[in-house]
Amino acid sequence: MPLTAYDLSSRTALITGAASGIGRATAVLLAQAGATVHCADLDDKGLRETLELIGGTPGGGESHVLDVTDGAAVEAVVAAVTADGRSLDIAAAIAGVLHIAPALDTTDEDLNRVLAVNVTGVLHTCRAAARAMIAAGTPGSLVTMASGAVDAGYPGGLAYSMSKAAVVQLTRTLATELGPHGIRVNSVAPGWIRTPMTERHDAGLNRTVEESMAARSPLGRVGRPEDVAHAVLHLASDASAFTTGQIIRPNGGVSMPW
Repeated sequence: MPLTAYDLSSRTALITGAASGIGRATAVLLAQAGATVHCADLDDKGLRETLELIGGTPGGGESHVLDVTDGAAVEAVVAAVTADGRSLDIAAAIAGVLHIAPALDTTDEDLNRVLAVNVTGVLHTCRAAARAMIAAGTPGSLVTMASGAVDAGYPGGLAYSMSKAAVVQLTRTLATELGPHGIRVNSVAPGWIRTPMTERHDAGLNRTVEESMAARSPLGRVGRPEDVAHAVLHLASDASAFTTGQIIRPNGGVSMPW
C-alpha cells in the first residue's frame, strides 16, 4: 500500500482531550498528515498551546472548550465543525481521567466521575460524530482510547479499569452497528505512557508505576504520547480501511493478549 494511504489532506478531525498528553500528540500528528484538526478540551490554556504547535502544519486547526460529559455541548461542537456543509471524517475520543484508589476506598462520587468522562464522554463524542457522518453520507473513522488496564487486574485501578473495559465493549458494539454506514470504529489500548496525567500520579511514590512498567517491558521503557498518536493515525487513515472493531495495543510488550 502506498504511503499516500496515510495522507489526511482535505479531511477534518475532532480530537477530544487535545490540550495535553496523548490528545495533543495526536492532534499535532494528524495535522502534520494534512487534516484540519478541531481540538477540544476543558483546558483552554492547553488548547491554545496545542494550536500553536499545529499552526504551521498543512491542515491547521481550531479549538473548542468542551466538557465531554455534557452531551448537548458535544453535539454543539460537532455542529460547529460541520457547519456550511463541511464533513467530519475522523473523531478520536481521547479525553479521560485517571483515579487510583483501593476498591474498598473508592466512593460512588469517584466512580461516577470516572465513568462520566471515560465512558459517557466517549459515547457522546462517538454518537455525535457518527450522526454527522451518517447525515452527510460520508465514511469515517472513530477511534476510542482504552487502556492496558483491561488486560489485567491492577491494585487501585478499579474505577479506571472498569471504565476502559466499558470503552472496549462500546467500541465493538459501535463497530457492528456503524459498519454498514461505512464508519469504522477501533480502539487504542496503551500501556503506561508518560503524560502530565501519569506524572501527577507518580509524584511522591518511592517506586513509581513508570519504573515498574519499564522493567516489565521487553523494550525496557514506558511509552511516549507520540507512540500512541501513530496508532491513532493508522486507524484514522485509509491504511486501516479493512480494520474495524479492533484493539491496537502500543504497550511495549507489557501484555500480549492473543
